[in-house]
Amino acid sequence: MLLAFDIGNTEITVGLFSGDELRGVWRLTTVAQRTPDEWAATFTTHLVNSGHSTSEIRAAAGASVAPAVTENLVAGILEATGVKAVMVGPQCDLPIVLDVEEPMTVGADRVVNTLAASRLYGKDAIVVDFGTATTFDCITSEGRFLGGVIAPGVKTGAENLIRRAAKLPDTELVVPPRVIGRRTEECIRAGVLFGAAEAVDGIVRRIKAEWPNGRVPLVVATGGLAHWVAPLTREIEIVEPHLTLIGLRLAAGYLGLKW
Repeated sequence: MLLAFDIGNTEITVGLFSGDELRGVWRLTTVAQRTPDEWAATFTTHLVNSGHSTSEIRAAAGASVAPAVTENLVAGILEATGVKAVMVGPQCDLPIVLDVEEPMTVGADRVVNTLAASRLYGKDAIVVDFGTATTFDCITSEGRFLGGVIAPGVKTGAENLIRRAAKLPDTELVVPPRVIGRRTEECIRAGVLFGAAEAVDGIVRRIKAEWPNGRVPLVVATGGLAHWVAPLTREIEIVEPHLTLIGLRLAAGYLGLKW
């Protein structure tokens, strides 16, 4: 089996593949202070709880935007499974071309997301990833990565608003029934979620207007809040919550891993 993991600034998403089939997904909190032994115990526990054992893992592939966490987590996977994880990023020999000014600075998550979109859909695509940041990444059907946009994440913006405004309460992000809120919590939810949806639509329209080859790109959403924001937008056409994990599985195959 293949263990795929995406280390974000807030969360780590882990997927377990048997062949091409995603057999299990779990989410962990990103903790920089966790030791390899602690990561090993965490992975072992999750594998056992999902009905698997560490001995079933034949390969591991990861992407990371949190270098402080990566080394200990990879060491923990090695300790738990005996498998040395391959880290996927812009340095890897993958069937996409990073046609930007500084290709080695492109985030690993952006690489695997666009790899997955180009291979899954066979079309020019814009990938909107709702994470700690909201990223918009552009790739052609031929695998040419054009660049993109990085904006503050939905939760990041909401937390910053609440932290800086003393009288605003911490609020669960659920879609309100109307735009005009009648309670403070509803006002915050409307501003954050409807504001994010309008921002997504506006940025996507601007990207489409600059698209270089005359084609109309497909708009695909992924990430933790995609299921909340995407229905509020006009431009997002597909939600694939596991796009990053699928990209890691594809990258592992291109890099010669066997599982």
